[in-house]
Amino acid sequence: MKEFPRIETERLILSQLKEEDLPFIVDYLQDKIFSDLTSNIPYPYQREDAEIWLKMSKEGFETRKGFTFAIRDKEEKIIGAIGLHDREDGKAELGYWIAKPFWNNGFVTEAARVILDFGFKELYFNKIFATHFPHNPASGKIMEKIGMQKESVLKQHIKKGEEYYDIVMYSIVKK
Repeated sequence: MKEFPRIETERLILSQLKEEDLPFIVDYLQDKIFSDLTSNIPYPYQREDAEIWLKMSKEGFETRKGFTFAIRDKEEKIIGAIGLHDREDGKAELGYWIAKPFWNNGFVTEAARVILDFGFKELYFNKIFATHFPHNPASGKIMEKIGMQKESVLKQHIKKGEEYYDIVMYSIVKK
């Protein structure tokens, strides 16, 4: 697999992040809620953050350690992102975000279903897991909709700023 994969669903296109996406990403992630609901999106979100993320995404693909896809509408405008990151031993971590104007439309669920398929069939992972903060139950609902099962609550597992947070872990194994 030399070229970055492009995956199409009924309503979406999943493809590589591009330099032209950066202004949209920065604009979308200005809302503090993204920092509050995720472990790795800073606030305030700056252009430099997006540039670093784009560079890390490209390196991840080149080393086959990470596959970060832009979630795009059919006009190819970015509306979010989703990724699988190799955690060794046949496991990968799923992560995602979607811009606020596109919440509650099932876009992440639609994208996550095909990303799981990609992870199992193309990358040969045995297990894919994802985590969310207890104060973000909507993310857990997405995990359940795509067939993941709640595995555990990891107590005070993530430190953000000066606070420690529990995270809920879901997973699914290859059938």
